[in-house]
Amino acid sequence: MAPEFGLGYDRDQEDGSTPSRPLRWLGRGLREIAETVIPAVVITLVINLFLAQATQVLGQSMEPTLHTAQRVVVEKVTYRLLHGPRHGDIVVIDLPDGSEMLIKRVVGLPGETVEVRGGYAYVDGERLEEPWIVRPGGRDYGPETIPPLKVFVLGDNRGASNDSRSFGPVAIEHVVGRAWFSYWPPEYVGFVE
Repeated sequence: MAPEFGLGYDRDQEDGSTPSRPLRWLGRGLREIAETVIPAVVITLVINLFLAQATQVLGQSMEPTLHTAQRVVVEKVTYRLLHGPRHGDIVVIDLPDGSEMLIKRVVGLPGETVEVRGGYAYVDGERLEEPWIVRPGGRDYGPETIPPLKVFVLGDNRGASNDSRSFGPVAIEHVVGRAWFSYWPPEYVGFVE
């Protein structure tokens, strides 16, 4: 019998001892993909769950510090390993009854008495020193003492902000992390202050 020539024909395969060349090529290709894609997915998940994640600013509540559609990296390590939120930190919160995450500034910590008058924050009766630009407005609030394991947050654009004046102090467990670095659009690239 004359040998047959054609794509995928391998004489050794007639007895089942070795797969054809295309099958060996396919097997090697799948193995290489698995060796590359699976670790990449695992690394991405670990980074996103424990270290950092990207998010987009929605709305005008943090203007002029952050703008709508601006994209930032949220750093998660500091609050889990080093210390809790501090006055002035810009944080991303994920409220259990909210449909989207919010980005706000921490103005009150556990045990402090917070009040908002004329759009400005007062902590324990003293006006909070806010070196960032504040656009006052919105309703007054308090005074109220912040319970343990909660923080009080406001937007910098107080007249256009849905913040703790509406939904109350935020449980620290709902703080995703601290806005750390802005990467889009290009004119806003840099560390978030």
